Amino acid sequence: MGDAFLDTYFGALSFLLGACIGSFLNVVIYRLPAGQSVVHPRSRCRCGAWIAWYDNIPILSWFILLGRCRTCRTPFSFRYPLVEFLTAMLFTACWIVGGWPIGAVWMVFVSLMIPAAMIDLDTMELPDTFTMGGFLAGVVLSTAVPESIHISATGPAFVGHLLALKASLLGAFVGSGLILWIALLGELIFRKEAMGFGDVKLMGAIGAFCGWQGAVFSLFAGALLGCIALLFIWPFWRMRGRTFSKQIPFGPSL
Repeated sequence: MGDAFLDTYFGALSFLLGACIGSFLNVVIYRLPAGQSVVHPRSRCRCGAWIAWYDNIPILSWFILLGRCRTCRTPFSFRYPLVEFLTAMLFTACWIVGGWPIGAVWMVFVSLMIPAAMIDLDTMELPDTFTMGGFLAGVVLSTAVPESIHISATGPAFVGHLLALKASLLGAFVGSGLILWIALLGELIFRKEAMGFGDVKLMGAIGAFCGWQGAVFSLFAGALLGCIALLFIWPFWRMRGRTFSKQIPFGPSL
């Protein structure tokens, strides 16, 4: 009974934490590409009205306000509660599957990948904050918590940390190397840039957190997901005259 209560309590806490982090990630997604500070000033509508704290409650406020500004009734994108809910659910999954401290490492990974994917969708660019920053965070955290990268070694503790460091660096090297060769091959075949270098760096970050097996899985699963998504959105893009070669970011699929 006690364990069940604690599991429920920390699961709910993880959900609330994820929702709050998701709210902050929305700010990052909007402001970082524009070169604005992500901490100051506080959020406000396009009409200039400041958004009060009670109108900025993660997930709930969007539905309470029916997706519109309280002052001018300008509609807010549904992506705001979607990002908050997605982050909350993934944080909860990280806690349920990993616990402490493994789940905390995975939460950091989630917090890097979600804004990277959304910014890539908006701008076709992957900021170094998430790619190179993700690589460094992955190496440091994987080394500090070897179990997060599926390393469990017997003997002195430092052995596990060294093995985790090796696995993290190998994952980054394999992940970025694979996608780099794919990009070079695509450029050779299509006579144009087939994949941005940001994707190469993003795969390095994924490999640093997930190891080489996770990087390989991410690459092939991402390609599959990208193809499935293309089947649904390609007809609509054709109707709008949008081209295939410049409109499909690969980062979100990864």
